[in-house]
Order: sequence, then C-alpha cells, then structure tokens
Amino acid sequence: MAKAPISENLKRVKPSATLAVTQKAREMKAQGVDVIGLGAGEPDFDTPETIKHAAIRAIEAGKTKYTAVDGIPELKAAICAKFARDNGLHYEPEQINVSPGGKPVIFNAFLATLNPGDEVLIPAPYWVSYPDMAALCGGTPVIVNTRIEDGYKLTPQALDEAITARTKWFILNSPSNPTGAAYSRAELEALGAVLLKHPHVWVLSDDIYEHITYDGFAFFTIAQAVPELYARTLTMNGVSKAYAMTGWRIGYGGGPRELIAAMRKVMSQSTSNPASVSQWAAVEALNGPQDFIAERNAVFRQRRDLVVSMLNQADGLACRTPEGAFYVYPDCAALIGRTAPSGTVIENDTVLAAELLEDQAVAVVPGAAFGASPAFRVSYATSTELLQKACERIQAFCASLR
Repeated sequence: MAKAPISENLKRVKPSATLAVTQKAREMKAQGVDVIGLGAGEPDFDTPETIKHAAIRAIEAGKTKYTAVDGIPELKAAICAKFARDNGLHYEPEQINVSPGGKPVIFNAFLATLNPGDEVLIPAPYWVSYPDMAALCGGTPVIVNTRIEDGYKLTPQALDEAITARTKWFILNSPSNPTGAAYSRAELEALGAVLLKHPHVWVLSDDIYEHITYDGFAFFTIAQAVPELYARTLTMNGVSKAYAMTGWRIGYGGGPRELIAAMRKVMSQSTSNPASVSQWAAVEALNGPQDFIAERNAVFRQRRDLVVSMLNQADGLACRTPEGAFYVYPDCAALIGRTAPSGTVIENDTVLAAELLEDQAVAVVPGAAFGASPAFRVSYATSTELLQKACERIQAFCASLR
C-alpha cells in the first residue's frame, strides 16, 4: 500500500495534547470506567436560551445560505460595538474578521503573514496550539519561559531579551490557558514599553477568557492599555468561553485593514464563511443580555477556590490562585522521582498524568503539552461534585507515591 505523501511542514506539528487526553478519557468511559475528565477547556454550562432562540429564528427565516467570507455585516457591527463598549477600541467593519472558531483567526493571521525564518514569541506555559500553528504556517516558534514566582507572567526583561530582528509576532494570552494568569494594566504597559522599542514586532492579543475573571480583577487588552500599539495589534476573541458556545465555532479579531484583508483572502480559498446560523447566534450573544456571565463567574470562582485549596492539601503539589479563566496549573516538582503503586517511576509530568488516569481515573493534561514542566493543568469547568471527587482522588494518588 502506498504511503500518503505527508508534507514536511506537517511533520513539525504534534497532535493536540488536550484533545488526546479527552479522547483517552472518553474511551475509558465507554469501557465502563468511572473517569472524571479535567482536560477539556469548555464550560459545562449550556448556551443561554436567548442565543439558542436567535439561532432557531435564523433557521426559520431561511438564513442558511453562504454569507460574506469573513462575517455578516450584522455580526461585524456587533463586534465593533463590543470592542468599543468593553475595551475602548474603535474598529470599522472592514477591520473585523469573523472565522469558524478562535483557532482559525490565529491560523489565518499566521498564514497570511509568516515567511520562513520569521519568529513567533510565545510565553510558556502556553496554549498547546500556538507553537504548532506557527510552525505549520512556516514560522519558527520561540518559547520564552515564565516563572511561578512571577505568577507565570512574562517580565519585560525576558520579552526584551527574546526579541530579535526576525521576530514577527508576540502572542499574549490573558487570562491565560493553562495557568489562569492575567496581566494588570500596569503589567501590560510595562510590556508595551518594550514593544514600542521594536516597531517590527506585531502583537496577537488572545482575549478569549476576557470575561472570566475573579476577585475584582480589571481586564485590559494591550491595545487599550498601550494605544500606540493599536496599529500593529490583532485583538482576538470569540464567543466560545464566556457564552458557552464552544461547538458553535465563532471567533473574531480586530486589526489593521491590510492584515484583515489578507486574512479574508486566506479564508476565501480555505474555509470560506463561518456557519451562517452560528453567526446570527453570535449577534445575539454580543448584543443581548450579559448578566448571566457574572452569575456563572461566581460559580467558577467557588470551584476555583475549592480546587486550589484541595490541591494545595495534596502531598507534593503547589497551586497558585489564578486571576481568571477556568484552569489551575499545579506545580508537581516534588513528585518527580517517586514511584507509583504500579511500580512505575514518575520520571516527568507526562508519566504522572498517565499514572493518575490509570490509578484513579482522573484525566489531566501534563505540563509538557504547555511547554512548562513539571506541572499539569486542571480544568474546573465541571460540576462542583465531580471536582470534589476528582481532587480527593488526586490527593489519594499523591499520598500513594513512594
């Protein structure tokens, strides 16, 4: 049988570790194992009724045809209004890109701008897809490490030292996946001061967790905190997390006209338009009632506090309290070198995650997937009851290591 002619570019890319963990947990559940999956990055809440009804009305009105490649005018107008209302950023419709999910916004931007040798600066821990999307689009991912002592946030000095003449993009994700770390306005201004010294560097601000913050944290996006960066920033967001619309697949970005036009050109020869019905649902999400967000955040905060407390009570784990998103990223350095009940030595966080899944049927994502070890990511976007049970199992597993 002939082998498929796989491209050299694709050989540089790893499959998504979060999807792999979720799939393994699904397989174990199908075999009757009582698995608690803490790997998926999606809210357990349902899409709000007003949004679902807007989609139903769109279907009944026959709004099911092709649309403009990168978004219907009504959705672009809603996005412009959102940016002005929430972020003090003013865009015209031709500065807006709507893609079938947040990932394609980033992918389209990279595909439209990266050339061989161009570097993409990515602070670690990072969302698993950033480096591979950069590589797939011909760029070179450059990982810049952060420290737990700094709250997993990039320092201005580390950013300055990482920038070279080949740097094309700097990715900033706040609040962060996987750590939940979020940058204050002052911290963004400090990073911005560095970026202003390097006018060739573009900024991709991934704000997908913007509305999921706690303890009175005031969210700012970098083009808002440092207006001088507006002309070279792609501010990316979407409806998946705050509005519990992961499956609807709508992401969007605001940026310079020339960049948005290039992204539109990529879409015209790849995905074409996002699903029409999903676009109408997103119009309602952005224009409609927003009060449920705070109500759900209150639940997320309670879950965060429970998980942080219980993980810090586990032998060998150290877990900081994040400012946003719905993840925690416990450090497990004290567990490396110990032996699991199976007799397996915990050589790294990948082995730890595998042993935890086999021994206690709890699925987490190892820190290696996010470029910062030894640690693992826990998503607390599931019921409080399951989180309590999962953390008890993690405590039992840690106590069993010798």
